[in-house]
Amino acid sequence: MELTARQREILAFIEQRMDQDGMPPTRAEIVDHFGFASPNAAQCHLRALAARGAIELRPGTARGIVPVRSGRPTVRDALTLPVIGRVAAGSPLLAVENREDEVRVDPGLFQPRPDYLLRVQGNSMTGAGIEDGDLLVVHRTPEARSGQIVVARIDNEVTVKRLQRRGRGIRLQAENPDYDDLRVTQVHDIAIEGLAVGVIRKQITRNQSG
Repeated sequence: MELTARQREILAFIEQRMDQDGMPPTRAEIVDHFGFASPNAAQCHLRALAARGAIELRPGTARGIVPVRSGRPTVRDALTLPVIGRVAAGSPLLAVENREDEVRVDPGLFQPRPDYLLRVQGNSMTGAGIEDGDLLVVHRTPEARSGQIVVARIDNEVTVKRLQRRGRGIRLQAENPDYDDLRVTQVHDIAIEGLAVGVIRKQITRNQSG
């Protein structure tokens, strides 16, 4: 069955966010982007897209909207990823002392491929759908583009923020007006540890991905 014009627009937006941020938009972001009067309107379009095989709706994750692209399998073998808790100052992020658990996840939910989960501490990123206690799904990489949500290390402290580059300066932007942004004037003072590619809600029982 053919997609309607609005359904094609929503699918294009989802795929654009996947390509740009490495994770799909939340339902709230779809509502804001298209100016829907209620979340139910967006949900109706998403269900129609799922019924037509254009996307998969995965329960149990904050961004469980997965576009089905030709040539990409929709069922993947589960990955067992380490959960990184409170990070010891000066130690590598994936050091044994920082690991508090393991969780099996479906890698088909996330692009690019996830490498570990970071337990979020604090509420500075609630505006991006990342809440205190959530498991942030992270692709390990030292590279990130301006506008992407990253795991960064500054002075041996690890933080999750949106990366903003201006000239030689770097700003780590909070997604909560109650929190200040972090500004980095020297590039060598910051290390990108990874790129956020998804979120697993804190309400989910441990060792389950949804």
